[in-house]
Amino acid sequence: MAEQSTPQHQLATLIVECLNLEAVTPDQIDPDAPLFGGDLGLDSIDALEIALAVSKRYGFQLRSDNPENRQIFTSLRTLSEHIEQHRAA
Repeated sequence: MAEQSTPQHQLATLIVECLNLEAVTPDQIDPDAPLFGGDLGLDSIDALEIALAVSKRYGFQLRSDNPENRQIFTSLRTLSEHIEQHRAA
């Protein structure tokens, strides 16, 4: 498993907390593993919860109609990189 960067770990913690993932710790989320359809078992409702939590924490919207969402939500790494590029300063 790849090592998490600090922003990835913060995001993993946010995901675990907002989804109440009791069987998973932030450290167990592989930055390159798929967020959906993988070991975490996340679904589209979880994506909405994550998007809401991200908008509250980082100050920008992850829009549901964004055609790049599938790519953005591919993995912890891709979501974290997207946040770092777009978050409010």
